[in-house]
This record gives sequence, structure tokens and C-alpha cells, in this order.
Amino acid sequence: MRIAMIGQKGIPATWGGVERHVEELSARLAARGHEVVVYTRPSYTDRSLLEHRGVRLRSLPTIGTKHLEAIVHCALSTLDSWGGRFDIVHYHAIGPTLTAPLARLRGFGVVATVHGRDWKREKWGLVGRSALRLGEWTATHVPHATISVSESLAEEYAREGHRVDFIPNGVSIPEGQDTSILDELGLKDEPYVLFAGRIVPEKGSHYLIDAWQRIGRPVKLVIAGDTSYSDDYVARVRSAAEDGVIFPGFVFGERLAALFRNATLFVLPSDLEGYPIVLLEALAFGAPVLASDIPPNVEILGRDGRFFSAGDTGDLAERLTACLEHAEEFKRAADAARHDAITAHDWDLVTERTLVVYEKVLRR
Repeated sequence: MRIAMIGQKGIPATWGGVERHVEELSARLAARGHEVVVYTRPSYTDRSLLEHRGVRLRSLPTIGTKHLEAIVHCALSTLDSWGGRFDIVHYHAIGPTLTAPLARLRGFGVVATVHGRDWKREKWGLVGRSALRLGEWTATHVPHATISVSESLAEEYAREGHRVDFIPNGVSIPEGQDTSILDELGLKDEPYVLFAGRIVPEKGSHYLIDAWQRIGRPVKLVIAGDTSYSDDYVARVRSAAEDGVIFPGFVFGERLAALFRNATLFVLPSDLEGYPIVLLEALAFGAPVLASDIPPNVEILGRDGRFFSAGDTGDLAERLTACLEHAEEFKRAADAARHDAITAHDWDLVTERTLVVYEKVLRR
């Protein structure tokens, strides 16, 4: 097949769950003999990079503002795809699917993957939220097939009368780790709590900082991430943090592996998620995990997971204290569960299930 991927910022993935998903899926599709083109943005992927892991990269310009960057790039990418004789045009996230009617008009097979209900994110005002709600409608009505990375979200859509295939995210981990980051951050042989992800309101890093301060800052706290059109929020988080909070910016690859593997505890305090790859990575690296009790986190961690009530800083402080008091016990349990987490979220299986959807679309 000839397959185009539209909606992601680009690959190779440095940060962003959608980008990680697209890289792992597209590389495995290419390895199976399919021709895959991933459209990239120059602010994320070097324009001179034309190929990665067997995948062709096509860089197109856009307008670098919060409201226009994604939609302009997706519109240009869709129009550019008209000359590519693609079998499948695959959109990622609900906003980009606003341009899916153009792909249908050209006669392509159209697939959309919903990575979360983005219109709920706090960074969007009325106009942005309205556009994303329209994008969600488009994602469930225009494509020939719609995929959700979250089973609970697929069930929500089913109750609303929409047929959505559930295909979860996978996880892949680098074999090595770059422990130099531990020396750089003063974490060598030191216990620390880790958060990794975009520093945006719905990810809840402010809850974690508040809870950590409430319990007397017993260990260091690492907030690995940075802004995503959320500069004001990042400034507030940094100003509220006291000594002992470390902000290394975005970390990925073997440096992130070192942070995960040596963390005393990983905390994901989100109010909103799709099917968070960062949580899968924490499990795959053997990091003990404490997460908010929102449905996607519960999906991943199951009944045996450790949770706190989403948005409840007091409950987070209590659970954080309990986890740190039993750190060694939780670490042994996390190490023992690594294999199951990796096996249950195999990118090869994700690719096979996605191919089934593609083939169904082409038969139709």
C-alpha cells in the first residue's frame, strides 16, 4: 500500500505521544513493504531529513501559532497528497481530521486515529474548543474507519452511536541508558519522584508540586518536560516550585530511560489523557507508578494500580507519602511486572491490527 500520515508534528519523535505513535507504526509498516510518507513540520523535524527508519518524510511549511499551526499544515499536507496516488490517508488527532473531506473528495481511503478529546484541554479558548469539537464530529463521520487508542473512549463513542475500532498505543524502550543525566541533575544515587510530559494544565504537574511541598519535600522532584503553547502556565509552575524541584526540559531516548529506570516513583497526575504512552514507558522501564484515577490510567494500570483522586491534592499527598514509605517493595513489584507491560503493548501487534483496518477500508 501507499500510506500518508497527516496530523503529527513529525518524526523522529523527540516529545509527544502522537509523534511516538506515528514513528513506531509507520516504521513497522515500511518494514512490511508498504510505502509510507509522514508529513512533517519544520519546527519539529529538520527539513533536510528525507527518510527515517524506512519512512519517507515530506516537510511542508505552516503558520507557527497555537490556532493555525496544525490546521494549516494538515490542509497543505492533504492537498499535497492529491498527487501521491495513496491508498490510505491516515489522520492523527481530532483537529487534523477537519481536512479529511479533502482526502475523501480525492477518492482515497481515509482513516482517523483519535488520541484523546483535545477540545477538553484548558489551553483552548472558545474558538479553538469549538473547532476541535467540529474536528471530533468529523473524525467519527467522515473517515471510512475511525480508531481510538483508548478503550473507554471507544465505548463512549459507541454509546453515542459511532463505530470505532480500539487499538491501543504500544511501547518500545531503548536497550541502553545514558546515566550522565543523573550526574548533570545531581541525582546520582539520590531518591527522586519523576514526572515526564508536556507542562500543560491538564497534565497536572501543579498538583504534584503542591502535594510534594505539603509532605515536606522528602526527596527531589523532577519535572521533565516543557511548554506546548502554555508559556504562562509553565511560568506559574516554575514560580510556585521551591528548591528541590528540577526542570531539565524535554528529555528523550536513553537519557529519559535513565530517569525512568532510576526513579523512586513516577507520578502521572493528569486530569485528561488519551492512552498515555509515557505511562506505558514507566511500566516498561520498571518504575513504580502512582497515577490519577481517570479512565485511561485505570485501563493501563488495572485493578492492582496505585491511584489518587484526580484533582485532589490532599489525596495525592497521602498516596505519595505511602508510596515513598514502601519504595523498595513497590520497586521490586514494578521490576517483576515489566515483561507483562511490554508484551501487552507490542507495537508489532498494533501494526497488525491497523493493517486489518486498512484492508477493510480498501475492500469497502
